[in-house]
Amino acid sequence: MCLHNYVGLGTSIGLLLLLISARWGYKVIRKQRDIKRYGGLLLEKQLSSSEVSVEKIKLFKSKELEKSTDNFSADRILGQGGQGTVYKGMLADGRIVAVKKSKIVDKGKLSEFINEVVILSQINHRNVVQLLGCCLETEVPLLVYEFISNGTISHYIHQQNEDFPLTCKMRLGIATEIAGAV
Repeated sequence: MCLHNYVGLGTSIGLLLLLISARWGYKVIRKQRDIKRYGGLLLEKQLSSSEVSVEKIKLFKSKELEKSTDNFSADRILGQGGQGTVYKGMLADGRIVAVKKSKIVDKGKLSEFINEVVILSQINHRNVVQLLGCCLETEVPLLVYEFISNGTISHYIHQQNEDFPLTCKMRLGIATEIAGAV
């Protein structure tokens, strides 16, 4: 009678381990499929064929960015434009970032997005916001930039600010530096 108990217990434990392993394997395969579907392989191919080192671009997890932006809360919106919405977020390491949630849903435009990531990762200029990485696990691509707290160039150029007036010479200098960075 004791032997039957051990056989039943062993079978139950073995079956439980098999189910856990199958679930884990399914999640890994599904995540790889999603990354492949949303451009991860295309990005890796572009990065390996360019001068950019793969280490420079971090591939963020969707859950990490959802947590950092409070599930893309309306309270975290920094701005909106034709290409998407930018949210303020805080990563687990304490860094404040700007997360751009693209409006691209057309799969044909995914290669344009990948090219943008590659180009942005190559730019290193003191007046250009640094691209930290991206997330390709979601339906729409996400770009993660360093956060700059002083507002946008557009705000300073188009808004009259008595505390910091922009002269024509200053505006020309800004335009020249932007052109030099690009």
